[in-house]
Amino acid sequence: MSDDSQIAVPPSFVAVFVPEGRTKPTETREVIAQRYELCEDLAQMLVEHAQTRQWELGTAQDDVLQRIGAGLESSEVFSAAERVWVTTRLAELMGWYRAEPRR
Repeated sequence: MSDDSQIAVPPSFVAVFVPEGRTKPTETREVIAQRYELCEDLAQMLVEHAQTRQWELGTAQDDVLQRIGAGLESSEVFSAAERVWVTTRLAELMGWYRAEPRR
């Protein structure tokens, strides 16, 4: 990736690629930026779906996030850490409090 890239990857997403006990990511900046774009786009697209599900089911915010997270588990496109990041980011976009990301 060139240094003049417009993508600002947040530290919370870079952390997805840093194994516990390590300080450096396991992937290149280019790969991390590409994965970030994919995960951020997914979180943005899920906002309307989450709002609709909460209204339809009349459930708590955590229930909606848990259901969406469970749906993402069947995807082979995203790693477990990326799925946690997406649901945490979705909660942030929705203005919902999420105490601690689940891995």
